[in-house]
Amino acid sequence: MSEEVQPHTQLTTAINTDRAIIMGDPARVDKAAKLLDNAKEWAYNREYKSVIGEYRGQRILLMSTGIGAPSAGIGVEELNNVGVKKVIRVGSAGAMQTGIDLGELIIGEGAVRDDGLTKQYVPAMYPAVPSFKLMALAHKYAPDAVYGIIRSHDGFYMDDNAETEAYWSSKGIVGADMESGAMMTIGRLRGMETLSILNNVVLYEGDLAAGVNSLVDGEELMAKGEIASLKLAMDILSDDSIKQ
Repeated sequence: MSEEVQPHTQLTTAINTDRAIIMGDPARVDKAAKLLDNAKEWAYNREYKSVIGEYRGQRILLMSTGIGAPSAGIGVEELNNVGVKKVIRVGSAGAMQTGIDLGELIIGEGAVRDDGLTKQYVPAMYPAVPSFKLMALAHKYAPDAVYGIIRSHDGFYMDDNAETEAYWSSKGIVGADMESGAMMTIGRLRGMETLSILNNVVLYEGDLAAGVNSLVDGEELMAKGEIASLKLAMDILSDDSIKQ
């Protein structure tokens, strides 16, 4: 554990907590901070915005990581460097199956590592899986969420993207994001417990731009899903079974 200021996130061990919630969008940090007691801004450098506060008496760090596996991976590494050992990603996802509504929560039981970064850490056959303890708590607090394997990828605009998504949908993948696989893989390698809670913003085979823009505009279903995902992460990290 390093007491030095981390170069990208500007975190130090003075955050004085072993648990964090990460998210892509820095604006989501501000929304999440409203759910905390005694919330205090920590740092804002590049895509990494952080706030520290308390939820039900438990000190929790909130931090954005930007878009994609590389920036998420840096964030996870620097969280580990300052003593964070429990990390929940709260992000957005596109559904990969019909029947998953906008704003519905998708919780990853594992991730297809369809990114470039994690293969630089460990071969592709190494699984990306969450913490059993955090997953059990997810079932406790959100038994009606969608549970299944998700796919973490690097982009949306490749010429064969539709065919690629259809392939993975046919294999039972329930949702897609860009960061969960990196968090689970790097977290596991560093001895961290991780979990991914995703708010569905695009119906399967729906319009990507319309879905993302609806999230930005605060459309009701997705806005509710965003808050529900944040509260779920905070409930899990403040549960008595994992409090120190």
